[in-house]
Amino acid sequence: MRHLLCGALALILAGAAWSQPPQSADEKALQRRAEAFVETFNKGDAKGLAAFFTPDCDVVDPEGHHIQGHKAIEESYAKLFANAKGAKLFLRIANVRVPKPDVAFEDGYSEVVSPKGPPSAARYSVVYVKKDDQWYIASVREAIAVPATNATKLQDLAFLVGNWVEDGANGSAKASYSWDATQNFLLNTFDLALQDVNVAGGVQWIAWDESAKKPRGFSFLSNGGFAESVWARDGDGKWKIAISGTQRDGSKVTATNVFTKLGPDQISIQLTDVKVDGKASPDAPVVKMKRVK
Repeated sequence: MRHLLCGALALILAGAAWSQPPQSADEKALQRRAEAFVETFNKGDAKGLAAFFTPDCDVVDPEGHHIQGHKAIEESYAKLFANAKGAKLFLRIANVRVPKPDVAFEDGYSEVVSPKGPPSAARYSVVYVKKDDQWYIASVREAIAVPATNATKLQDLAFLVGNWVEDGANGSAKASYSWDATQNFLLNTFDLALQDVNVAGGVQWIAWDESAKKPRGFSFLSNGGFAESVWARDGDGKWKIAISGTQRDGSKVTATNVFTKLGPDQISIQLTDVKVDGKASPDAPVVKMKRVK
């Protein structure tokens, strides 16, 4: 059972790691309040921590447990300190708004680290009220902290998830795309065979490059070569992928992979503008692949 602090509720005022530095006088006051809260928490002072809340403050933790009033809050802190002496607080404040002189809203992510167990994280929304020129916590709502992912930003490539095959007169290609466990990357395992002889294979990780606002790939070949690629959209369902790699023998390769979505279950791939140590090579033939049902 996650109680007030085990769900990292205490961190709504701790650590003061703002996404942007506080600007207004009220934001700076909340920052100072946070520093005082951290100091009180690190002393293990449950009664002092309860005093940061309004007398009728109500709290709902990620499991839906309801805690209300100074007495219940103090008991929750006391229980935490009894079970996790030396616990430390960390916080990232995502957003603060002060719509009225005596009301403020805050959203963010919190974590409590205990010497006796794994850290506990949560995301939260808190309402502050000001009384006698001091900010107090009036309401808190917590939810399980779900790590941020790049799944949405890579959504245009999500259709690739699944198994793909191509069979030709002299060769065949296979590729299998899946999300990694965090849904931050697309993982591609691939093989290419000519006349039943494997000539290329390996793995590729496709990431979202936030600085370039584009997908970026990192490939590692079974023969020891490796490459990096940058994906750029070239019309509806079409991508031009700039590749730069190093072969096993140390030679440098650059190329453009023209990747086209032909339909929900069909794609085409063609390697063009191929250069090995600066020397041009012929374009590869177009390879069409279909999804295996």
